[in-house]
Amino acid sequence: MRKIIHVDMDAFYASVEQRDDPELRGKPVIVAWKGNRSVVCAASYEARAFGVRSAMPAMQAERLCPGAIFVAPDFTRYRAVSNSVREIFKRHTDLIEPLSLDEAYLDVTENKMGLATATLVARTIREQIRKELNLTASAGVASNKFLAKLASDWRKPDGLFVIQPEEIDTFLLPLAVGRLPGVGKVTGEKLASLGIKTVEDLRRLDLPVLERQFGRYGLRLNGLARGIDDSEVVPDRPTQSISVEDTFEHDVPLAETEPMIRRLAEKLWSASRKESRLARTVVLKLKTSQFKILTRSHTPDSPPSSCVELTDIALKLRERVDLSRHQRYRLVGIGLSNFRESEDSVSQPDLFHMRD
Repeated sequence: MRKIIHVDMDAFYASVEQRDDPELRGKPVIVAWKGNRSVVCAASYEARAFGVRSAMPAMQAERLCPGAIFVAPDFTRYRAVSNSVREIFKRHTDLIEPLSLDEAYLDVTENKMGLATATLVARTIREQIRKELNLTASAGVASNKFLAKLASDWRKPDGLFVIQPEEIDTFLLPLAVGRLPGVGKVTGEKLASLGIKTVEDLRRLDLPVLERQFGRYGLRLNGLARGIDDSEVVPDRPTQSISVEDTFEHDVPLAETEPMIRRLAEKLWSASRKESRLARTVVLKLKTSQFKILTRSHTPDSPPSSCVELTDIALKLRERVDLSRHQRYRLVGIGLSNFRESEDSVSQPDLFHMRD
């Protein structure tokens, strides 16, 4: 049986800002570029008390929390702190799977320090982060990645929660199905139509029914409802691509997609700053009213160096869509791919294509 820890730094960007500037401590801090098209990168727990959340439009966050202090993000500093956290992890195990700058899975089935239990490893890691970096982290301990991630969120902030093998059903069955990975709005509504509200309800559904309703994901749901997750902790899994997208409430002409493209570019840029490598290729995705998917991509001579540059490329890609001006679109998305180490940047040709 594996021993897995999921470590999640508490309000990471905002906590680093509060740590480094005593004037910000105890105050509602929002890490974001202040502006009409900006989105929230992170919010301190003081700001979260007002309903502010990551990826929320900055203007909405300002309305919710008028007294908030906006701080422009400093991803170079956050990445340096993240590296320090990673060094603490390495004292205990080499099996570390980073998910972003502020969270990671650790397989401590065997740990370097010879500590007796995974719980003790998690407690030690949290104490070292607090003492050496003056930051707090929450951790979850369980027999697999799925349960460990659920556990780390259970007592945030600055919490530790352990799910023992014999306690899995007690913990899992009462949970709302929306807590399961992959159960978003659409899947949640479909489950609700079947009378499924909790994991216990889900467990009562036979596998053939789940597969008929959800295809291959039905098999995954069946396993999650039983606390089963066989995925291994994969050290330093390289990012292949990242993307963000949104569906319009009403289908719109191409000319009206600019505000959404700008908001998505801001969100994507923030997400890309969590990566140690640089993305070479920018991708624009559009879905028509007829559900036809179009993509346009561009690989500039050097990776986008700012949100402004990323936005400019995305908007120029939109100009390469040559469908009728009467065409309507229901979805727009932006992605980054072709990740490389910064010193590995080489010139590549433009790539443009369209697929159904």
